[in-house]
Amino acid sequence: MEPSPAPAEDTPTMPRRAPTQQRSRERVERILEVASALIATTGSDAMRMSEVAENAGISIGSLYQYFPDKGAILRMLAERYNAQGRECIEAELADVRDMAGLRVAFDRLIDIYYGLFLAEPVIRDIWFGTQADKGLRDVELESGRLNGALLSAVLKRLRPEAEEAELDRSAFLIMSLGESTMRLAISVEREEGDALVENYKRMVLREMEAG
Repeated sequence: MEPSPAPAEDTPTMPRRAPTQQRSRERVERILEVASALIATTGSDAMRMSEVAENAGISIGSLYQYFPDKGAILRMLAERYNAQGRECIEAELADVRDMAGLRVAFDRLIDIYYGLFLAEPVIRDIWFGTQADKGLRDVELESGRLNGALLSAVLKRLRPEAEEAELDRSAFLIMSLGESTMRLAISVEREEGDALVENYKRMVLREMEAG
């Protein structure tokens, strides 16, 4: 039986410590690599901490030094995927100078995002589990705010006369709804999912252009 610590139900689970030494960083990377492979194969629900430790070539005690439970591993993976997503958003929006450019960049960005979710089973698994895990919900909420800030910065350049707080709220809502749209799109048949993503893009572009 695994010695699994039991965090409070509403307390987000965090990694125990950030590795500072090279060997520790390599161990954390190995743990995450193994966890990703297991999630891709059997899903996060079936993944066990003892299985992660065994496949990573470490003791269960060593694993718990870095991650108190499975939720902490999923949280770190989610944060990493979200960071990659923000890099993609920044890259696509960096050169936007007018509304036409934003239209092209946003359309391309959503297609890239959708493609990632279709291609990456680990992302899909984590996102499907978001609503059942407060820690992952917090990660998703923070991701929506950070992504919204990137979009809001562009909107403020294009619409300097608009109220900044209104643009912040609109951008936050747009990016958060985008995440919900992706989750919905990968839950249905591919043809319907494609159509949902296209509908989302049209709705958002109308909103931004009408502003």
